[in-house]
Amino acid sequence: MFDFRLKVFYTVAKRLNFTRASGELFISQPAVTKHIRELEAHFKTTLLERSGNKSISLTPAGQLLLKYAGELMATYNELDFDMNQLHSQHTGALRIGGSNTVAQYVIPPVLAQYRERFHDVKISLITANTEQIELAVLNKEIDLGITEGIHRNPQLKYETFLDDELVLVCSTANKTIKAEAIKPEQLKTLPLLLREPGSGTLDVITHALKNINIAMADLEPVMQLDSTESIKSYLLHSNCFAFLSIQSIINELKTGTLKIIDIKDLTISRPFYFVQPHGQLPALATSFIRFCKRSKV
Repeated sequence: MFDFRLKVFYTVAKRLNFTRASGELFISQPAVTKHIRELEAHFKTTLLERSGNKSISLTPAGQLLLKYAGELMATYNELDFDMNQLHSQHTGALRIGGSNTVAQYVIPPVLAQYRERFHDVKISLITANTEQIELAVLNKEIDLGITEGIHRNPQLKYETFLDDELVLVCSTANKTIKAEAIKPEQLKTLPLLLREPGSGTLDVITHALKNINIAMADLEPVMQLDSTESIKSYLLHSNCFAFLSIQSIINELKTGTLKIIDIKDLTISRPFYFVQPHGQLPALATSFIRFCKRSKV
């Protein structure tokens, strides 16, 4: 249904290589060239510049068509997905595992939306740290994991779901720091609450601080706690600080019980991932991933 010539052009334009495009599309290189020439004839303009060393670049017209082709392909994919939903059977059980931040603050609203649309799917959600969720996926105890942290297990496939940011937080009653921002070196003097070993949040913090030459051994951790809620409660009754997901403190920022302390020249960004085994996913898990990506989180 979707104009295949646009798909060919989009693939060539993204790869800037006819050989790679032909391999990805499972058609011959002459066929790729034929589809591009037909498009150029249709639009009466040159879309690709070919130099003597076989390199390819987009003309201004090609750049414009690439923009629209991407939008059209995305729209068609959504149409195809929605039409398939009309006659697809959404029944059975879906076992999901979420790391602590995801399970507490990110995924519940999506689960509610999904359940409202697909009443006959029985969903179970387990909560654990990233390391434990990855192990559960490998052991086939769950169909799909959603985690934070640095992905590093070659036995698993990771697909980005949502971007997040970790920020330094303390109680608004904490007067240890008068300024709204501190230098990275000041982290070494602060009483910190940290997550437990195996936590994706701790993993990301360790990696980010290492990039600015601060080791975990340089810090002064007061305690390690295994949940964000425990850390937030502790912060409200102490002069400690902690790195928390921005997703987890939205209500506290609104009510004014917690505040963010900026760190000069340091931003700790991380994605949340869908974690899955290599190979074909169960249909319900595939459908759920598509639903999540379209939901407003």
